[in-house]
Amino acid sequence: MDNIQIEATERSPEINFNFSENNFSIKGESYPEDVNEFFGPIIGKLENHVQELEGGNINFTFELIYFNSSTAKILMGLFDLLDEGAEKGNNIAIKWLFEEDDENMEELGEEYGEDLEHAQFELVEIAVE
Repeated sequence: MDNIQIEATERSPEINFNFSENNFSIKGESYPEDVNEFFGPIIGKLENHVQELEGGNINFTFELIYFNSSTAKILMGLFDLLDEGAEKGNNIAIKWLFEEDDENMEELGEEYGEDLEHAQFELVEIAVE
């Protein structure tokens, strides 16, 4: 499967999905005009990849500064997908990065992490420069 790299825009995050190395990241701000148009195709490819993966190791990093409620729903579905992938035997490690002074993003990460039953989840505080 071809890797996906999308540069960040003013309204959409940077996407880096490296299927061959099982490293995935979403970084930046996310409030695209049509969230399904932006995320639909890439989440669909990830879904296919996770469903076909057996005994694999996936690293997924979220480093979001801001996202709207539509993106929040996409993220919930993404976390469910990753947790299902872990349930069927894959080792899935999720890192949620947040800036040290961003309590809102820390709390959102905690909420997403609490819903996971099988995937590993780590909150990672990063220094603000």
